[in-house]
Amino acid sequence: MASYIERRKFLATLGGAAAWPLAARAQQSAMPVIGFLGAVSPYGFTERLRAFRQGLKDAGYAEGENIAIEYRWAESQLDRLPELAADLVRRRVTVIVATGGAVPAIAAKAATTTIPIVFTVPEDPVRLGLVASLARPGGNATGINFFASELVEKRLGLLRELVPNAVRVAVLVNPADASNTEATVKGVETVAHAMALQVQFFRASTSGEIQAAFERLARERPDVLFVGGDPFFLVRRVQLATLAALHRLPAAFSNRDHVEAGGLMSYGTNNNDAFRQAGIYTGRVLKGEKPADLPVVQPTKFELVINLPTAIAFGLEVPATLLARADEVIE
Repeated sequence: MASYIERRKFLATLGGAAAWPLAARAQQSAMPVIGFLGAVSPYGFTERLRAFRQGLKDAGYAEGENIAIEYRWAESQLDRLPELAADLVRRRVTVIVATGGAVPAIAAKAATTTIPIVFTVPEDPVRLGLVASLARPGGNATGINFFASELVEKRLGLLRELVPNAVRVAVLVNPADASNTEATVKGVETVAHAMALQVQFFRASTSGEIQAAFERLARERPDVLFVGGDPFFLVRRVQLATLAALHRLPAAFSNRDHVEAGGLMSYGTNNNDAFRQAGIYTGRVLKGEKPADLPVVQPTKFELVINLPTAIAFGLEVPATLLARADEVIE
């Protein structure tokens, strides 16, 4: 009799233990799932991911507690994005967050007309066909516009102010991101004509191509380098800053990350704040708000960051007026 009772207790205990994982899985599956679609790789996006999660936290969500996140990274192979977006749609995620330029957002938009999309893009989302208007997106997508392409004129002007004798400008773009490249080329050509600058374009979409581009730059000897605001160049910021220093080539970037890595100067949106805003918007969508009714967020503050040791190494004297206008001077 005793052995029967003990056996019953053992089976009951076993059954309870087996039920715990099932309960945990059921609870996890009940969580909203964010599909995170990235153009590049997690490397180089650490701070932005942290800011995105902070935005989610501000909206009341924490990964692993009341939301789950499915990450899909294209590793700079942009032709993979349509399939990665389709995979998230098949996964039936609650919302798709598309980051790393226009291509992820376009891929997500093509993959679904029903799942909400929160994007971060460097250029006008109306022109890209992602929204009907900035104030009333009207579809299943909304998000953040970084203004990387729209700031070409200002960034090139600041570089000219820092290197006043510059006449020949090399421009580095990523041909894999055709939309971003087209916007950058058009912007640079317009500004260069007004400033009487000679422009030569260099293209790179892999680490090896960046190396090859700088070998050409070493032969061509332009006065300055203007690097397009492309997510791939963000990931390769250490390589770019190192090669620019090696060839003593003053370079302007769109992100402060490049300057922190040793680049000369940057002018652009505070990307970490933009990603925090993307996290907040994602949280609002999770709470039931529709992208159609959420205006596209446009930054109102832009950062000028200058690396003083790099300027000194290049033999440049940074004008006092420029130092006074800088949001941060790295010393």
